[in-house]
Amino acid sequence: MRYNIYLVRHGQTILNRYGRMQGWCDSPLTTKGRTDAHSTGDNLAHINFNYAFSSDTKRARETCKIIVAENKATQGDLSPRSLHYFREQKYGYFEGCDSKQAWLMIGASHNCKSFKEIIKNYSIEQARDFAKSADPFHEAENNLEFWNRLNQGFNYLDEVAENNDNILLVSHGTTIRSIVHHFDSNIDISVSPSNGSVTKLVCSSGKIEVAYFNRYDKRKY
Repeated sequence: MRYNIYLVRHGQTILNRYGRMQGWCDSPLTTKGRTDAHSTGDNLAHINFNYAFSSDTKRARETCKIIVAENKATQGDLSPRSLHYFREQKYGYFEGCDSKQAWLMIGASHNCKSFKEIIKNYSIEQARDFAKSADPFHEAENNLEFWNRLNQGFNYLDEVAENNDNILLVSHGTTIRSIVHHFDSNIDISVSPSNGSVTKLVCSSGKIEVAYFNRYDKRKY
């Protein structure tokens, strides 16, 4: 069996605009964020989707709803459904903090001044473990907790998907980068996927391949 996942980052939010950590906390889409979603919907309007899923955050659900409303190729019901498995990484104490300051605090004891330095000198997986260790409440997700959750989500998609299905899945920046690195470590994830960008996964016989990462222009999807 073979099916495709069109993995979309939600549109820009207020906390994105102000450079704040936004994991399990939430904020509404900005005007640009709704434009991001409409643009992505227009780019994907020709694809016949069998399912439309999003994480259960408001920003992802609203983005998914806009994309589905733009779709012209799907026949039948395409009501968006929420899957909590594909939430963003949980940042615990650092939720809502200035992102640069938060990653400086997290990386300081590892001689790193930014998230980019952490994933370059260590890995995106270790960045999660560092965040949990630096969190005074230890409520941030470590890598094992994060992937236990994500794997449940992929198992669910395997259960519902049929051969040649196309699945829309709206998720989050660090989650998308983590998924891409997990299944293809040769892809450069040093830059976060843009709001509204599309990353395509091809699932076949229990394996997942990354067809492309972080597309957001008019190229064919």
